Order: sequence, then C-alpha cells, then structure tokens
Amino acid sequence: MLARKSRDQWLTAIVVIALLALASAAEAATRVALVIGLSSYQNIPTLANTVNDATAIGDKLEGLGFEVDRAIDQPLADLAKTIADFSFKSETSDIAIIYYAGHGVELNGQNFLIPVDVKISKPSDLSAQAITLKQLLAAAENARKLRIVILDSCRNNPFADWPVQEVAKAGSDEFDSATTRSLRKQGLAEPAVDKGTMVVYAAKDGEVALDGEGGHSPFARALIEQIPVRNVEIGMMFRRVRDAVLKETQNKQEPHFYGSLSGVPFFLAGADQNVASLTDRTVAWGSLASDQALQLRSLAEDGNVRAMIGLGYMSLSTVDKARFNPENAFAMFTEAAAKGDPEAMFELGKLYEKGIGTGQDVKKALALYEKAADLGFADAINDLGFLYYQGASGLKADKKKAVELFLKAADLRHPQAMYNVAALIDDGLVEGKTSEDAGRYLYAALRTGVKDVLDQLETNPNQFKPATRKALQAELTKNKLYAGKIDGAIGKGTQRSMRIAFGETVE
Repeated sequence: MLARKSRDQWLTAIVVIALLALASAAEAATRVALVIGLSSYQNIPTLANTVNDATAIGDKLEGLGFEVDRAIDQPLADLAKTIADFSFKSETSDIAIIYYAGHGVELNGQNFLIPVDVKISKPSDLSAQAITLKQLLAAAENARKLRIVILDSCRNNPFADWPVQEVAKAGSDEFDSATTRSLRKQGLAEPAVDKGTMVVYAAKDGEVALDGEGGHSPFARALIEQIPVRNVEIGMMFRRVRDAVLKETQNKQEPHFYGSLSGVPFFLAGADQNVASLTDRTVAWGSLASDQALQLRSLAEDGNVRAMIGLGYMSLSTVDKARFNPENAFAMFTEAAAKGDPEAMFELGKLYEKGIGTGQDVKKALALYEKAADLGFADAINDLGFLYYQGASGLKADKKKAVELFLKAADLRHPQAMYNVAALIDDGLVEGKTSEDAGRYLYAALRTGVKDVLDQLETNPNQFKPATRKALQAELTKNKLYAGKIDGAIGKGTQRSMRIAFGETVE
C-alpha cells in the first residue's frame, strides 16, 4: 500500500514529487475543451446563432492554449462518438470544459440535448434520439482538476406547441397529458452535480435563454468577452458573465450555476494560471496576488462558498507570512461548513484535530470527517479509512469498516484509495474482488495523474502478484495502450504504456 504516514506527509510527498516531475511530465498538464454548436435542425425549428457562438468560444479557448474539439451540426451518431472520444482524452487533462449551444428540453426531470437529426412522434422516442446532460457530465467528470459543462440552450422549446393529441395519435398509452406538458414546458430541470464539477446554465432552470441579435446570444457574447480577460479567477469570471447578461437583457435572463469547484484556484488567462499546477491547496491559494485576495473577499461577502474556502486556505499558507492567520482560516471554514460544503467540513475537522486556530477537539474532528464523508467527499472518506484501519483517539480500529471506506473512496476515483484498494485485493483482504478488479483500480489510479502511483508501479511492480500485474496489462491492452504479451512482467514496453496511460507523451 501507499503508506499513509500522516495525511499532511502524504500531501507533501505528492507536492514534492509533482514539482520534481514537471520537466519530464509537462505534456500531461493539458487543457481540453469540446464545443458543440447545433443550428441546422432538419425536423424542428432552426437556431440562428448557435454555430456562431460555439465557433467563437472555441476560438477563444484555443487562443488560451486549449486543445478544442468541435462538433458543429453533427447528427446523433457522430455527436455520440465525438463525446466518447473527448471523454477518453479528458481523463489525462487538468481542465475539461464542454460548451453546448443548441436545443435542450426537459422530460420527467431528465435534461435532453437535441441533435440536428432528431425526429420523434411521441415522447418515448426522445431518449433514443438525444444526448442527456448526464452523458456530457460523464465526458468531463474524470478530468484531474477542473470540470465545467456550460449549456447555452433552451433558446426556445421546439416542442412547446406540440398538441397533446399527437401523443394519442402516436398510440402511446405510456405517456399521459401531464408527461406531454413536461416536454412542452420551457427550460431545463435543475441538474444533480457532484462537488468538483460546475454546470452553468445560460438561464436558470425552468427559464428560457434568449437567442439574441447581432450574431451571438447574450450569454455567449458575455462568455466571449470574459474568457480571455487576464488574471481573473474563474469564480469571479462567471460572476462577471452573469452580471453582463443581466445588464444586456434588462434582468430578463440570469445565468445560474450548479455544483461547485474544489481544489486550487483557476485562471483561464494570464500569469496566475500557473497556480493550477500546484497540488497543495494552501500553497496555491496563498500564491495569489493581493488583488486576487480582494476579489475573493468580495465573493465571500456575497455568500460564495468557494471564495470562503479559498480565503481559509490562504490564511493557512506560509507563502506570505503576513497572511498567515489560523483563526481566520477557522472562521472561513466554519462559515462554509455551515452552508453545507463537505470540503470545508473536512478542512475544519483537520483544524479541530490538530488544534490549529481553535482548541483541539478530536471528537468534533471525527464528527466533521463523518459528515463530509456522508456527503461523498472523497478525501474525507479515504482519511476515515486510514483512521479506522489504524485506530485513533476516540475511534476503535475496525479494518472491515476501513475496507468499506477505501472502496467507497476508490469508486469516487480517489487516487490513493484506488491504489490501496488494489493492494488490499492483491493481498486477498477484499471479499468478492478479484485480480481483474485490482488491475482496473491500478489503471484508473494511473489515469488520475498522481506521479507517486506511476513511480511505485515502475520501480516496485513486484509488490503485486503476477495475476494483478497481468490484469493491469489487460486493462492497458483493452484501452489500446499496450500491444505486448500479457505475462505480468513490467518491462520497458509495459512501463511505456503506463506512462502513456498516465498522460505523458512518450516517443
């Protein structure tokens, strides 16, 4: 297993390894984007500005160093393949952004994005002829640091005038008039989004976005203007987009944000974008210039939880000792935790556990870790796994519970948990799991881009049994990254394939 040491030692080790590897693994730090513009609908009303919007936003992102895939007026089959290809590519990227401009509708709480060749006669046809928002989220969800899906849809509902009687004519007994009204109403449903991913709607759920005049929608025009602005943290950038749309539409349309971003600060343009390469969050947030700290305070005063967390990390950083203020960190994390943020709960628990910025209270720390874990925060789940595995003050060792937690964290793609679960399976300590499962976890851990995982597999592969090593080779083969013998020998060919899976460019 990757040694736990202490949680802070683990993070420090990863930071040191990552910094040492920057020169050799620079190719792995990528920015990718998928822009989709659908306008020339064959059987429902066309849209005037969507292709212009997608093209312009793709150009802006390319100018900022993004590798941009474009899907312009693609029919369903081509669009599905483009999304699948992007999904594989995004796994080794730091940042994945998807922008969609086209028709979008809601049916029974599910959001559907409509390809240009859609042709339905009853609501039940829709699921087989459209892309779901869940599919777009899945295509970006494994990017390593930043995941954003932007929907500039619902400019008008192509089924808004669809008579209820047409469902009866189509011979559907499955869908009643209430279902048809759902398809006919305006806007999308509110999405369910995991922490670490942001979904941006051009207009709030249930409301209509304007197509606009002058070649671009109001929302797209605001994005085009704000994306290239230098040295603006992405949270502030989206607030500027919102304000610009409200102003242009005279408050008729307000963009809305769902989910939340975690981790380090992100800048799409400008000198500050290099902070995204840092792993330690206190170092990353503490590296921001004074004007960025002022922007964060402004956002925090408006109730922005991400800004509160950023200020909390900044107050724990020793990059600028004048900012070091553990009591302020405690206050910021407390306020963000009270708003239900699991990352803040986890960080607040660490302060209680160590007595930093507040009195030491291990009982409160454990309660916060449990609450953050219950909310699906992978770091908290993994740390609780170690605490149960080893035992801790006020917590009796329970290895069965520890394995359950490691599995839960691994299934949330926590790199350390995936590696450790593979090791536990290899040792026969996880009931019902086989060497094939261990190989899948090791492959997934490689794809997360944590250098320590690659180093361990290259320098000490024999810590795993031959069956697990063969299973890893089989996973590399299945994903077309390895063409050698599946023999469990981690030689140069397998090592090369592992580095490609990790995201390095290998000659």
